[in-house]
Amino acid sequence: MKIRPVNVNTFRENVIFLRKDSEFCRAQTFSPQTKVEISFDGRTMVGLLNTIEEPILAKGEVGLCEYAFEKLGLPAGTEVKLRHMDPVKSVDLVRKKIHGEILDEDDYLQITKDIVENRYSKVELTAFVVACAQGPMEREEVVYLAKAMVETGHSIKWDFPMVVDKHCIGGIPGNRTTMVVIPIVAQYGLPIPKTSSRSITSPSGTADTMDVLADVNLSLPKMQEIVAKEGGCLGWGGAFTLAPADDIIISVERPLNIDAPGQLVASILSKKKAAGATHVLIDIPVGKTAKVQSALHGATLKKLFEYVAGHLDMLVDVIITDGAEPIGRGIGPILEARDVMAVLQNDPNAPQDLREKSIDLAGRIIEFDPKVRGGEGYKIAEEILNSGKALDKMNRIMDAQGRRQQKEPGPLVREIPVPKNGRIESYDNHMLAKFAKLAGAPEDTGAGLYILKRVGEKVKKGEPVFRVYAEQEADLGYAMEYWETHKKMIEVV
Repeated sequence: MKIRPVNVNTFRENVIFLRKDSEFCRAQTFSPQTKVEISFDGRTMVGLLNTIEEPILAKGEVGLCEYAFEKLGLPAGTEVKLRHMDPVKSVDLVRKKIHGEILDEDDYLQITKDIVENRYSKVELTAFVVACAQGPMEREEVVYLAKAMVETGHSIKWDFPMVVDKHCIGGIPGNRTTMVVIPIVAQYGLPIPKTSSRSITSPSGTADTMDVLADVNLSLPKMQEIVAKEGGCLGWGGAFTLAPADDIIISVERPLNIDAPGQLVASILSKKKAAGATHVLIDIPVGKTAKVQSALHGATLKKLFEYVAGHLDMLVDVIITDGAEPIGRGIGPILEARDVMAVLQNDPNAPQDLREKSIDLAGRIIEFDPKVRGGEGYKIAEEILNSGKALDKMNRIMDAQGRRQQKEPGPLVREIPVPKNGRIESYDNHMLAKFAKLAGAPEDTGAGLYILKRVGEKVKKGEPVFRVYAEQEADLGYAMEYWETHKKMIEVV
């Protein structure tokens, strides 16, 4: 049969379409939701079958969703073979995990290979995710999963004795320290090739915010060229097949709001290992509405990161930071990018929390250099930022990646008044993030929130506490409706 692309977004799942009246369908006893295998010249791909009645496909054609067509990598009209997929043996291992058994290294490798080859249905993949979350995983199992994720994807090799990186486990809106840290560290002289994600559930991922300033869709040769010249870059990780099982697993974790410690650590460290990092700084924000809500949980997670990283031959520095409120003032791509550039430009009105945290993180990374004593990194990082050299480096990185023309925030603006006199006691990070998303972020890069008052500041009733930006009237309406029913996102005492 001849392949044909079908413009359907299936959210990272291979879906194959056949006509309901297809003679081939009847002959092969194919039925909807059957897993079928497409093959061509030794290349294979597994997908879930859907049948359609509309004349989208001609007789003798098989349709591939956008994701499957791109992954198969063959031109439209190529003749392929279809057959029933063989049973997935590793599903038996998932059943063992469901019943509480501990799996070994080969077990996780088999499961991960089948996940990468899309041999798992969403139901089977969900069963694996839930089984690992409810166990929980033993720390040796986290090592096995992380190694399997690295082994089943591509890895980047660098010609540097030390390659540094950083990662925040997330959950804090506006936390764009990475975009300040990279130029500081690169200017110091440590190579920092950073791959970051786009938003899945947040108002902006680091790649979304950087994409406002420069192109993040970098090829591997382009990334290597930029790092060789400038010492650092910030690209979108989805452009590379680094630990691809992680992206597939995340597609199930996010809708279920599952972020089990074992899977979280394996996810982060496998990506860093595959990207060629030797030394990694891990930021764990702790706060009432952060992803990690207690100091005990943070300490436990810190030990797990250190244990797994050691078995992956990486050195990590794990720090616990304040996750009580957003970092910076902007929440949304353009607003966050403005915060970043204000810090790099040493603007006196730049958000000081973003500046201070960025200097602290950059200093910790600089201290990976054995020539730098503990405690000296902060001063070095601060000097690089104050001197304007970090801004110069960021400008060179943006030019190398492909600088974007600057855009303005959304034209539709609404100020949100504080409900009573008092002092701002806290913000709810989850609610603020959803508020910004309802305003249109990150799809509309100019949408989001701008925080006017910080935790601890005194306010008067009716005084603006933050500003909402939107590009569409409907989105502004959705955001304001959410505010009316979720005013507890700000606590005033």
